[in-house]
Amino acid sequence: MSAKSQFELLGQRRFLPFFITQFLGAFNDNAFKNSMLILIAFYGANQSAETARFLGNLSAALFILPFFLFSSTAGQIGDSVEKSWLIRQIKLFEIIIMSVAVIGFMSHSVELLLVVLFFMGTQSAFFGPVKYGYLPQHLDETELVGGNGLVGMGTFLAILTGMLIGGYLFTVSSSGFWVSMLVLTVAISGYLSASMVPYTPIAQQDLQVNWNIFSQTWKTIRLTRSNKTVFHCVVGISWFWFIGSTYMVQLPLYTRKILGGDPTVFNMLIGLFCVGIGTGSVLCEKLSHHRIETALVPLGATGLTLFGVDLYFATPELISDGLIGYRDWMSNPLNWRIAVDIVGIGVFGGFYIVPLLAVVQQRSERSILSRVIAGNNILNALFMVAAALFAMLILVVLGLKEDDLFLLVAILNVLVVGSILKLEPEFIDSLRRWLRIQRRHRQ
Repeated sequence: MSAKSQFELLGQRRFLPFFITQFLGAFNDNAFKNSMLILIAFYGANQSAETARFLGNLSAALFILPFFLFSSTAGQIGDSVEKSWLIRQIKLFEIIIMSVAVIGFMSHSVELLLVVLFFMGTQSAFFGPVKYGYLPQHLDETELVGGNGLVGMGTFLAILTGMLIGGYLFTVSSSGFWVSMLVLTVAISGYLSASMVPYTPIAQQDLQVNWNIFSQTWKTIRLTRSNKTVFHCVVGISWFWFIGSTYMVQLPLYTRKILGGDPTVFNMLIGLFCVGIGTGSVLCEKLSHHRIETALVPLGATGLTLFGVDLYFATPELISDGLIGYRDWMSNPLNWRIAVDIVGIGVFGGFYIVPLLAVVQQRSERSILSRVIAGNNILNALFMVAAALFAMLILVVLGLKEDDLFLLVAILNVLVVGSILKLEPEFIDSLRRWLRIQRRHRQ
């Protein structure tokens, strides 16, 4: 029987163990990554700002490179094996990876942590097709938006808490001991929750896995393109990750070099960003009235651009004299506008991404869904690599600042999403219909 509210799913075995498992995985990814970024940005005393920027963008590229390399294989495996068993194997691999991370943190070896980061990206690449392929097999169509909203909320709440707790532990004890214990404990907890994920029928029993990653990557992308609307949604999702990764990767140095904030200010801003996305994701079910509402896509894209442009104009002149904590930073009313812009970008990002994911799940054939999600992950990876390269071009080669980069991305958002909406006019038609319904409800 369908859940009347998305929150009822949290009390059901078909959803809760899976939700906890994906939450803990996202938490661990970000506790690790944020601790490493703080190590690079704030504790690399002998390195220049240019070196810190290079290492920050290199870490982003290394994490998402496995999505490009291994997603095609992961998608085939996701469609051809039982998903609860596969989730347990992926979580077991995470325990091994985090055991190596302990050595890297304790020795402050950035080189070893970069290797660990690549393998974390690898296990996430194998989990992605299972994660979004699992939901349509256990949720009704009327539950997809709510289920995706909860997963989106959980993911960004995990990002928030992972980054805050990981960053805090590394800030108060830069030896790396407490961060090491955290990521290893969470990995073990993720395996335990995975053991309670229910059996999921195999999507395609007779599928023969092609282990050639190059030929299969091309086949997977072609498979994703077989449905025009699904492919356009995948491009839209990938663009969201271009924007999201730009903000996530650049916020540490934006906070330090431009806003004059210490790690507590960065943690606060990344927290506001994640809370915004989580809030927007959960609100999607209410705004869409338990249906897949594509009207929220152009609405979300509009908010992303407006708040992104305002963030540029709200950013003060370059600050270089000392770093202040979040209390002193927030005591300046001028900085409240920056905080509102960060939240706004997050909320409208949630409006934008959740319906796109639901459309991909609804309109893809069930037997190939994991491979379609794999194709989505491949394009996500390409867009995120492009985001890292674009950031390096703007910041390192051209010598512009992080706020200039944010403005350029906000402007590009108009061009990219505008092109998608031109190809999918039903999204604009849905927005007009949705706005008429909202006006009638207010009368």
